Amino acid sequence: MPFADILGHDRIIEVLRRSLRSGKTAHSYLFEGISGCGRKKTALALIQALFCPALPDDACGVCPSCRKIEGGNHPDIHLIAPLPDKRDISIEQLRELQHDLSLRPYEAPRKACIIDPAERMSVSAANSLLKTLEEPPGNALIILLTENAGMLLSTVRSRCQLIRFAPLSPEHVVSLLERSGMAPETAALVAPMSGGSVRKALELDNESLTVRREAVLSRMGQLNINRIATVFDAAEELSGNRDATLELLDMLLSFFRDAVHLGAGSEDIVNRSARGAIESIATRRSFPRNLELLERIYETRRAVQRNANPKLALDQLFMGLADGR
Repeated sequence: MPFADILGHDRIIEVLRRSLRSGKTAHSYLFEGISGCGRKKTALALIQALFCPALPDDACGVCPSCRKIEGGNHPDIHLIAPLPDKRDISIEQLRELQHDLSLRPYEAPRKACIIDPAERMSVSAANSLLKTLEEPPGNALIILLTENAGMLLSTVRSRCQLIRFAPLSPEHVVSLLERSGMAPETAALVAPMSGGSVRKALELDNESLTVRREAVLSRMGQLNINRIATVFDAAEELSGNRDATLELLDMLLSFFRDAVHLGAGSEDIVNRSARGAIESIATRRSFPRNLELLERIYETRRAVQRNANPKLALDQLFMGLADGR
């Protein structure tokens, strides 16, 4: 896939293209970021560009090498992951990889491998990889993927060029979901809940999420500071375990971001199918008050992440949301 197919990581792509043009790509990379943010796609795009004979800093997408990588059957690329019945990547897998990398490439100018997830290498496997990371045989390219570089041995981290991937924006998640064939309205619904991960967005239960969104919007419309029961009833109905509460807060963040956009005169909103309810949120309070409440939702989310009681946190938040000033 050409680099243009990767959304949301323009700075990283430019760094990689610059290294390709100069002929100074690293031997070993460590791509850190949440699952589903594009780490593996970027790793494959880098290898594809490196193997492609047509362009100096990108893949053409049509030559035999590019088509084989796109099809997942290039003989000079090795993908290392835990075996189906194992939790960790074993030392035997790493030794086999080292043997494969020591052989001459079949077609490409060099061999390449992706280890995913790298934090699942056993300690013995990671230690066995150290010399290979420092001096890959045959100028091979090794790319490690991880959600948390801190979980790897420091000796492994020090031998790799670390590149950190930020979570994707909701807009980029929507674009990628629509490219995969998801209906625009469905993509707009799940993207704000995805945390910047296309994989998580695809895993969300769309039907139950739609029902939950309607319940949340209904409760938000009923909140009234002069009827305190509406506040506690809403918190009782909508709170749950920590993960469910964080999902709820992500939903509220999405609603209030859209309300702020409408209040500022922008039509750039994500929850288009709920526009009427979003307009109600935007017009019920002043623009500065909606900005203030957006920050309060962020603060509540951070508190719940730090183990605040979800029900009590929502009680306090909904008191603020119920105040229509």
